[in-house]
Amino acid sequence: MSDAPVPTTYNFADMWEAIWPRAADRVALVCGPQVRTYAELAERANRLANHLRSVGVVAGDRVGLFLRNDAAYLEAMLAAFSLRAIPVNMNHRYTGEELGYLLSDSGAVALLVHQTLTAAVASVPGGSSQLQTILVVDDPDPASVAGEVAELPGAARYEDVLAAASAAPVVTEGRSGDDTYLMYTGGTTGRPKGVVWRQEDAFFACIGGGDPMRLVGPVDRPEDLPDRMVEAFSYLPLAPLMHAAAQWTTFSWLLAGGKTVLMPGALDPEAVWDAVDHHAVNSLTVVGDAVARPLVKAWEDHPGRWEAGGLFAISNGGAPMSPTLKAKLGQLFPGRAIIDGFGSSESGVQGAQRLTAGEDPSGLARFAPSPGTEVFGEDLRPVEPGSGVIGRVANTGRLPIGYLNDPAKTADTFVEVDGLRYCFTGDLATVEADGAIQLLGRGSQCINTGGEKVFPEEVESAIVDLSSVTDVLVVGVDDERWGTAVAAVVSAADPASPPTLEAIREHLRGTLAGYKLPKHLVVVPTVERSPAGKADYRWAKAVAEANVSTSS
Repeated sequence: MSDAPVPTTYNFADMWEAIWPRAADRVALVCGPQVRTYAELAERANRLANHLRSVGVVAGDRVGLFLRNDAAYLEAMLAAFSLRAIPVNMNHRYTGEELGYLLSDSGAVALLVHQTLTAAVASVPGGSSQLQTILVVDDPDPASVAGEVAELPGAARYEDVLAAASAAPVVTEGRSGDDTYLMYTGGTTGRPKGVVWRQEDAFFACIGGGDPMRLVGPVDRPEDLPDRMVEAFSYLPLAPLMHAAAQWTTFSWLLAGGKTVLMPGALDPEAVWDAVDHHAVNSLTVVGDAVARPLVKAWEDHPGRWEAGGLFAISNGGAPMSPTLKAKLGQLFPGRAIIDGFGSSESGVQGAQRLTAGEDPSGLARFAPSPGTEVFGEDLRPVEPGSGVIGRVANTGRLPIGYLNDPAKTADTFVEVDGLRYCFTGDLATVEADGAIQLLGRGSQCINTGGEKVFPEEVESAIVDLSSVTDVLVVGVDDERWGTAVAAVVSAADPASPPTLEAIREHLRGTLAGYKLPKHLVVVPTVERSPAGKADYRWAKAVAEANVSTSS
C-alpha cells in the first residue's frame, strides 16, 4: 500500500503499523479454528488497546497473559505495545501461589486469562486486588484442553469488550526503541525472573533484525524493514507463545509478512503433521527431544501419510537435542536444513548449528559463534581454541538492561570484561581448534561426583536413545561415598516392562566414562517438563531424592 507508513524507529508497534497494511489480506496467524488476516489482527488489537486505555492502562503498565496458545495472545501483545504498556508472559501451568508471585513481581494491572485457567486466578493467595481489569478468554479449541472454571468478580468477557470498543488505531506519544520488552524466564530451578530489554536491542538480538532466517544480515535502518517482506512463508513453532522460542520467531515472521501456525492444547504429533501439510509449512521449530521424538515416531508409524512438501527447515531451540535425533531428522528429511539454535532470554540468539548432508553430529550443539560470543576461563580471558579448557559462554553487543527487581542477579549475569558488557548465562563449553564452540551443558546443573564433573544433558542424550525410554532427566543426589551420585529419572515406553538400572548402564558403557553412568534409577509415569518442553530439574531432583532406594 502506497499510503502505509514507513517505520522510523525500532519500536515494535511502529514496525507492526508499517508492515500490516502492506500484508492486509494475507493470513497472519492460525491457531486451531482461529484464522486472522493481518487486517483482522490489527483491528482486534486496536479494539483491545482502546479498551485497555479506557480502563486506565497507560505507558509502563504491565499486562499479564495467563493464556495458552491463542490469537488473543498476539492481539494482546500488539495492543500493549501500541500503548507503550508491557505484556507479561505467564506459564499457564502455574498454581495460584506461583501466579500470585508473578503478578506481584511484575506489578501487572491487567490480566487476560483463559476460561479453563480461571480457577488458578481465583486461588491466588490474598486475591488479585491489584488488578484493574481481568478479561476472560474463551479457549480456541475447548476439546483440546481441560481445566477448572471459577467465577472472577468484576471480570469481563474478552469478545464482549472487543465488540464494544473502537477499532480506530490508538495514538500514543513517545514510542521509541527505548520502550520495554519483558520476558520472564526460568522457574525450573527457582523463581521466574523477568528479563528487561529495550525493544530496539530485542529486535536485533532476539527476533532477527529483519532477517528471520538469519541469512542476509539485519537491516541498517528501520525504513528498510518493509523491503525485507517475503512474498509467502508459513512457519510453525511447537512452543507456547509464553516461551521466548515461540515469541521471537513469531514476531520475526509477523514483521516480514509471513504466516504463523500455532497448535492449541497439548502436543498432538499427528495433528502437527496434518498442519504442516494443510498449511504448506516451510519451517518447523521444535523444543528438544521431548517434542521432536514424538513427531519422529508419528512420521515413522504412518509412512506415506504426510508429504511435508513445503518444508525446507526443521530447527530446534529452547532445549538440547540429542545428536542421534539430529541425525535421524537428517535421514528422514533429506535435503532439508536441520538447525540447532543456541541462546537464552538473557542473551538473545548466540549461534546455530546447521547440519550438512550426511553429517553425524556428536555431543550437544557445536556451532560457529555469532560476533561477540566468547568462551571465558576462570580468569575472564578467552579460552584458547583446542586447549580442552572448559569455560563459560558469554556474549556482548545488544543485551538486556537486566533482571526486573533483582540488581544482585543482574550484577552476577552481566559482567564487564575489557570495557565490554557481557552476558554470562551459565552455559559451559570448550572451544575446538577451528574456533567452533562445543556446548557441554548448564553449569548450575553440573553434577560433581567424586571430584568428576558430569553434565546431565550429555547423559540424558545417551539414555533417551534406548527404545525402552521415552524421556529422561538426570540429577545429582547426596551420596556418602561420592558426595553426589548421578541419578536418572525416566519414563518407560512400556510401563509394564520398564528399563533396569543395569540395562541403562550397559547401554552407556560404550559411549560414556564410568563415572558418568547413573548409580540410581527412578521410573515415573511421566517426566515433568514446562509447557515448552524445558526440563524441570527441581521436580526431578525431588523425585530422585525421595526414591534413591531404587538403586541397585
